Amino acid sequence: MTSHIDAAAKPHHFAALAGTGITVARAVQANQHAPQLLADSLRRNEGRLSADGALIVRTGVHTGRSVQDKFVVDEPATAADVDWGKVNQRLAPEKFALLKARVQAYLQGHELYVQDLYAGADPTHRVRVRIVTTHAWHAMFARNMFIRPSAEELKSFEPDYVILHAPMFQADPAIDGVRSTTAIALSFAERVVVIAGTEYAGEIKKSVFTIMNWKLPAAGVLPMHCSANIGPKKDVALFFGLSGTGKTTLSSDPGRTLIGDDEHGWGEHGVFNFEGGCYAKVINLSREAEPEIFAASHRFGAVLENVVADEHGNLDLSDKSLTENTRSCYPVNFIPNVELSGRGGQPSNVIMLTCDAFGVLPPIAKLTPAQAMYHFLSGYTARVAGTEKGLAAEPQATFSTCFGSPFLPRRPSVYGELLQKLIAQYGADCWLVNTGWVGGGYGVGARMSIKHTRALINAALDGSLAKVEFRRDPFFGLSVPTAVAGIPNGVLDPRESWADKGAYDRVAADLVGRFEKNFEQFAGGVDEAVRAAAIKAAA
Repeated sequence: MTSHIDAAAKPHHFAALAGTGITVARAVQANQHAPQLLADSLRRNEGRLSADGALIVRTGVHTGRSVQDKFVVDEPATAADVDWGKVNQRLAPEKFALLKARVQAYLQGHELYVQDLYAGADPTHRVRVRIVTTHAWHAMFARNMFIRPSAEELKSFEPDYVILHAPMFQADPAIDGVRSTTAIALSFAERVVVIAGTEYAGEIKKSVFTIMNWKLPAAGVLPMHCSANIGPKKDVALFFGLSGTGKTTLSSDPGRTLIGDDEHGWGEHGVFNFEGGCYAKVINLSREAEPEIFAASHRFGAVLENVVADEHGNLDLSDKSLTENTRSCYPVNFIPNVELSGRGGQPSNVIMLTCDAFGVLPPIAKLTPAQAMYHFLSGYTARVAGTEKGLAAEPQATFSTCFGSPFLPRRPSVYGELLQKLIAQYGADCWLVNTGWVGGGYGVGARMSIKHTRALINAALDGSLAKVEFRRDPFFGLSVPTAVAGIPNGVLDPRESWADKGAYDRVAADLVGRFEKNFEQFAGGVDEAVRAAAIKAAA
């Protein structure tokens, strides 16, 4: 369904803007498909074509999320359930009302692009989102990213949430109560999101994810920052992990069908994708290492953010002159071997990925349900120079609650308890997998062989690993397999791979201390089983 609405000629034809508070505009382009949006993007000089027909755009000064500019409206109906702090900063309702009114007035003076889309492949738990933006390419991004209703479904579409997207509007801290000229403000009571002063499209994606993280727990559904796939026996596996841990790579397996690569829900009907597309990092992407993502990014319909190309449109995916956070957004059907329904059954395995750049964690460990909740709340990985701007040469330990703390509007215990309940209810096996260093930390040892990691994960997924003999790691209290066919002993027992065993002991003890310190914030809000499962120094 496509409509071009000229406000002067047809002021009464504004059903496409219902619920947005906008009653007039220069023109409205409603639910255009990719070819129309691409043509408009080029007409408006928003971007240019790659040699393969993808749309290349730049996002200006913001090439990533503006984490300090995200606010949640402090409303009586929802305030008690919000986890207020650095992630969820308070915005007074009267300030939000001013910001929203100013953005609505700004939008009324522009040609607008509206997309009506679903978040959530399970019809029981989906959210209907209406996105209003001034840029055709942002509408194309949203259409790629989320689930596209059928023409019949669009006839009766009524939004649950509205996103007012004004990337060129400049907020005023003195008027709007925000920090800068950029603002991402969410009202859960009004079910409205305002995004202003940033062209980075990831703010749209993550605002919808935050909405799902708010809405679903009340329905007994766990929202998750994870990828998911299905095996030949219809067995579902979840892969949690922060950037750089291998979440996308390891869940993309030719022997298993991908459900989705980033955001899912887990509830009474099983696992379901929140999205209808992918938003992949493409810096240094190669055809050999990531053939599916490479191919998807080199075709008509993809949107490439801050990717550099020559005058002929040939991409240089190694060029980070604009940012290291170069991105490709494309519909999920651009990937072969994908579950187009976006749904799977109850998970058999839950895998939590970490990249331990200190080189002391084992490559795989079987977790009890209590340990799984502990590591879910911890969300540990270690980043090194080159993976993020401004990092020191030494590894930097990172703890991101539930592997997605920037997007959690509720208290961490809400998500942790849901995970613990679902694991117990459906009997999923849980694993901690280290894709980091072996034989020493970053700068001394070597990155774990992906061949070994895949072999260990495959053994976990086919059930054979659960039957081997395990030992208890003396530092981290983890159950580690003593022998796995094809895996060297020095990989299974990382201490054996270190030339200096005393150095290993010191580094391991230091990491234990970091786990202990991080867990202090959760200790009072979890049960005794989880406290007993916590990593802690020997008494």
